[in-house]
Amino acid sequence: MSDDSDERTDETSGHDHHAHQDDHGGDDGGHGDGGGDHGGDSGGHDAHDHGGHDHHATDVETVGAAILTVSSSRSLNEDPAGDTIGQAFEHAGHEVSTRALVADEHDNVQAGVDSLVDRGDTDVVVTTGGTGVTPDDVTIEAVTPLFKKDLPGFGELFRRRSYGEVGARIVATRASAGIVSEVPVFCLPGSENAARLGSEIVTEVCGHLAGLARRDEETH
Repeated sequence: MSDDSDERTDETSGHDHHAHQDDHGGDDGGHGDGGGDHGGDSGGHDAHDHGGHDHHATDVETVGAAILTVSSSRSLNEDPAGDTIGQAFEHAGHEVSTRALVADEHDNVQAGVDSLVDRGDTDVVVTTGGTGVTPDDVTIEAVTPLFKKDLPGFGELFRRRSYGEVGARIVATRASAGIVSEVPVFCLPGSENAARLGSEIVTEVCGHLAGLARRDEETH
């Protein structure tokens, strides 16, 4: 249920996503430029916030990623969005520590994320599905109360990069991220194209964020 609504509402139209898949591929260069600018700005701010220290010193080189699919209609054997996320991590030189699937119900989603962040082999968690605006889209409601710290820049960048494909209808997606128990958690829509775009961002920053989150734990 949730995944279908994601494709209708998160990106507002699953057909739009797939119809523009070739365009998205052609836009990778532009996305890369945007990511570079964003990364440069972030680096400057991090250096300032942390007293000018090398803000990459704590980066996690090889990240263990747990992928949680939120759906009442899919299975792990038929999970194109989850497959796309896993492939993105592997292509980036990271590892998929585990994959899981839960029904799109508040308590199931929250318990699923809680369980994954407690795994010793997991440095980052990525959920896919349930970020839209239909009644059964409950991922954001379930996960955001767990956030120790919000990472609003992720959702902002995701929507910025998605705008070229779906225009103003991107306001229907609530992709977000935050830190749960010193583990970065990213909540992506359930469509394959959104998972691909979101994974581009996640794999670029996950090692840096995982290292910073651990340093925050060690210094408190």
